[in-house]
Amino acid sequence: MSKIAFQGELGANSHIACVDCYPDMQAMPCASFDDAFAALRDGTAALAMMPVENTVAGRVADIHRLLPGSKLYIIGEYFMRVNHCLLALPEADEAALTHVHSHEMALGQCRNLIGELGLTAQVAADTAGSARDLAAAKTPSHAAIASKLAAEIYGLKVLRENIEDSASNTTRFLIMSASPDDAEPDEDNVITSFIFRVRNVPAALYKALGGFATNKVNMTKLESYQPNGFLATQFYADIEGHPENEPVRQALEELSFYCSEMDILGVYKAAPERAALRES
Repeated sequence: MSKIAFQGELGANSHIACVDCYPDMQAMPCASFDDAFAALRDGTAALAMMPVENTVAGRVADIHRLLPGSKLYIIGEYFMRVNHCLLALPEADEAALTHVHSHEMALGQCRNLIGELGLTAQVAADTAGSARDLAAAKTPSHAAIASKLAAEIYGLKVLRENIEDSASNTTRFLIMSASPDDAEPDEDNVITSFIFRVRNVPAALYKALGGFATNKVNMTKLESYQPNGFLATQFYADIEGHPENEPVRQALEELSFYCSEMDILGVYKAAPERAALRES
């Protein structure tokens, strides 16, 4: 059975995303994002499921650090509605809780409940790992924020469900592969993801992006990075359309006039949830 790698323990939200998208593949937990990427590069895993951003807590910084130099390809995306649960030992009493453990992103998504219960938040490597550690530590005054699946795996009880602050709490995942699997030029609803670095000249970014406006190409995401010091700014972008379609081709050509480098990370079908999120 082929494997799909993810960062975290069994029961993590990334594990759930793997099962949702690829139920016939074996989900492969990895200690870090670096390890998941390495599993792709050495062939241990066929795919990887990588969270990149959340509607409440923002971007996942480690992924944005790793993507530009990964030499891997984006072949798809998945938007998952995240439902967090407050988990505790079977004998625990909610009123006696003093601490809660989870990944920093999950803690940031559940600030209201943490404040309501007066809990001290403690950052863990990931959500499911905090559930596993809670089960092993057997400390009744401590809780974890993780999924219902994690509660089932590690023998914990669910004190509260759907504790996230926002009813639209959604995480976007990128599906990664060691080889490209681009969408066809005639397919509808295609996303092109790329990274670029502008030349060190006045108004270079403004001029570089002008081609997308004049060619009516919608840019849905633009983020900056500084991988090699403060002066070497690099950008990650998502646009709607295929590079072989005329408007996109012309916009990318105009972009190249003002870039010192550009690299396309993937050309893939937009997730159906993207349209629903736009309308909400």
